[in-house]
Amino acid sequence: MSEQPATNPAATTYPAPTISLPLGLEVLRTYSGALVCLEILFGGLVWILVASSNVPVPLLQGWVMFVSVTTFFLSSVYLAILVTGLADRINTDWNFLDVFYHFIALLFYFAAFVLEAATTAARGEAHINSTECGWCSPNPRGNIMTVLNETQYGINVAATIFAFIVTLCYGCSMVMGFKRWMV
Repeated sequence: MSEQPATNPAATTYPAPTISLPLGLEVLRTYSGALVCLEILFGGLVWILVASSNVPVPLLQGWVMFVSVTTFFLSSVYLAILVTGLADRINTDWNFLDVFYHFIALLFYFAAFVLEAATTAARGEAHINSTECGWCSPNPRGNIMTVLNETQYGINVAATIFAFIVTLCYGCSMVMGFKRWMV
């Protein structure tokens, strides 16, 4: 009499990973792959520009640095997983993960963009008005006022512009990922 081998519950099979993007270098030929490359490039520029400024408001620009460094590394890892083809070996819903990551990155980068813009816009220009007072500040006490020279101001303006561009890239990536996920 032949016995049927007992099935091992630990040896169950899992469904194949769900991914709509091509793997390998072919991912770089898609809009999503190009956007991830732009996210890494411009996110790195935001990181470099904020780090090269004198960080006049550490509380605000600390968040910008955290977001730019974290998303730079996470986007780099995500792209490396797609290029190396490891996404095919990791059993997960990559389409959902793509939408979820880009949504969180969009929220964080939008907040970073707003804070960087606020830091740049808070550039205080003290002026001398000899008729009213000797030295007057245009901002009332209690508001944030940064004192930036022209170079630092230009660096913060560039960081604000690149943070906005990265925010747009993450938004476009999220929308395209959502379309792939819903199909």
